[in-house]
This record gives sequence, structure tokens and C-alpha cells, in this order.
Amino acid sequence: MSTTLYQQIQQFYDASSGLWEQIWGEHMHHGYYGADGTQKKDRRQAQIDLIEEILKWAGVKRKVGETCPYRILDVGCGIGGSSLYFFQSLRETTDSAAKLQNRSSNEIDINVTGITLSPVQANRATERASAAGLNQETSFLVADAQAMPFADNSFDLVWSLESGEHMPDKTKFMQECYRVLKPGGTLIMVTWCHRPIDTPLTVDEQKHLQEIYRVYCLPYVISLPEYEAIARQVGLQNIQTADWSKAVAPFWNVVIDSALTPSAIWGLLFSGWSTIQAALSLGLMSRGYERGLIQFGLLCGNK
Repeated sequence: MSTTLYQQIQQFYDASSGLWEQIWGEHMHHGYYGADGTQKKDRRQAQIDLIEEILKWAGVKRKVGETCPYRILDVGCGIGGSSLYFFQSLRETTDSAAKLQNRSSNEIDINVTGITLSPVQANRATERASAAGLNQETSFLVADAQAMPFADNSFDLVWSLESGEHMPDKTKFMQECYRVLKPGGTLIMVTWCHRPIDTPLTVDEQKHLQEIYRVYCLPYVISLPEYEAIARQVGLQNIQTADWSKAVAPFWNVVIDSALTPSAIWGLLFSGWSTIQAALSLGLMSRGYERGLIQFGLLCGNK
């Protein structure tokens, strides 16, 4: 990852994460509003529902109790929202399974590691884990997802929720995810994509994407079929993909509404220009979904 892009991403999340947590809470990703995007629900519940629906789609909870210990890597962990919810949700599942099998829940060892480019996020995630009494089961560190500081075959599950769009080398990123997976392990990647390029992107579509890249510190995004091709190239097996654009598209209008509250406006004034610029440009993503340019892509597979 280039030094300039690394610094841009780090500074963006260092500056904006505190305000996001204040307004939205610990989850820094889309929400799920039903398969057709018509369900009305609390915004934070929608974000939790997204995690649960992804786990269900990938069949993860069926596998956790079969593997002891079970090691999870959260690539692009934010302030630990997904990681901590992940641990607690999977722990509840395995505790229930242990009771049915007349086993002690202590026999089922789950551990979650999260990485981010933002020291502010890593520190806040560590604080939140300690407050929840989970500092022994979770850890958070600053690391580059394209050069991870982990040995080969280290994790049973690699989970990347809305971080792939930041990667300047999509192939290198997926190679690293594959490298640190244990044989039989699962990769789940959820990322922003542009529409499939059955017909070339128009000049106007390219301009729209360039504005999104500029505001959200993205080098570029690719289509879901292109991600699937890379997944096959790096060696993933049992690959499945899905486009959940309709299910998550309402999220951006909800974010826009929340940004218009007095507390959000006041917070923006002290959060720096990059955060203000991102807030002023929220409509870029909303319009991207409306015109079919932006897609919310899911991919999972096994090593």
C-alpha cells in the first residue's frame, strides 16, 4: 500500500471514528433492510442484522463448534464493533451447542483478532473490549491488510466487512487473506463494487466513481465477477457470491438524516475537513445505488 494512500486512510478514520461512534455507535458498516430493502427498523439493529444475515448466508455458525480452538481475523475492524459482536454471538451459539452435547462451554475456545490502519480505531477497540471483559479473547492492532503480520495458516475464518474497497491491489489483498487461512478455513469478504462491466462504464459513471474515491479514500473498486475471478486465481474453493445492493441501499438515506441533527452538525465542525467533506457527499453513495452503479458484493469460499 502506498505511503500516501495509507496515510489518507489512517487520517480519515482517525478523524471520523469518534464522531461516527457518537452518532451511530460501534458498527461502521451498512445496515440490512430485508432482501428487497423495504423493512423499517432501528438503524443500529439494521447493522446487527447485516452481520447475522452474512453469517447465516455463509453458514459460519454451523462450523464453529466443530473446530477447537476457533480463530477469527477481522480485516478492517474499525472500533471493534463487528469483532466484539462476532465473539458474543458465536459464543452464545457454541454454548448452546455444548449443552446439547453435554460438553463444557470452556472446551470451545474462540479468539478474535482485528486489524486496522487507524491507531485511534485500534485503541478504541481495545478499550471497548476491556470494558466488555473480553480483552483476553480479543486483540486489536495496526496492520496493513496487504502485508499481514501473521503466519501462514493462522485463522479458521477471515472476515472482511467493507474494507476491500480501500485496497490498492485487490489480488494481493486476497492472496494475503488466503495465506493466513488454515486449510479448510473460510474467507468472507463484503465490499463495495461497481456494476458488472458487460458494457463499458460510461464517462458519467466513471466521473461518479472518481468522486466517491476522492471522498472516501478509495484507490478504485471493481465488479463482483472480477472479485470472483481473483478468488479462483488465488485458490479458494466452494466460492459463492451475492449482490445485496437492494437490501442495504436504504442505509445511506438514513445516514443523511442522522447527519442533519444538531449534535451531528456540531460534531462535524470539530472533526476536520475530510470528515466534513464525506458528510457533504453522502448523496454520492445513495445515487450510486439508485442508478445501479454501486453494488454491495458478498463473496465467500474455503481454502
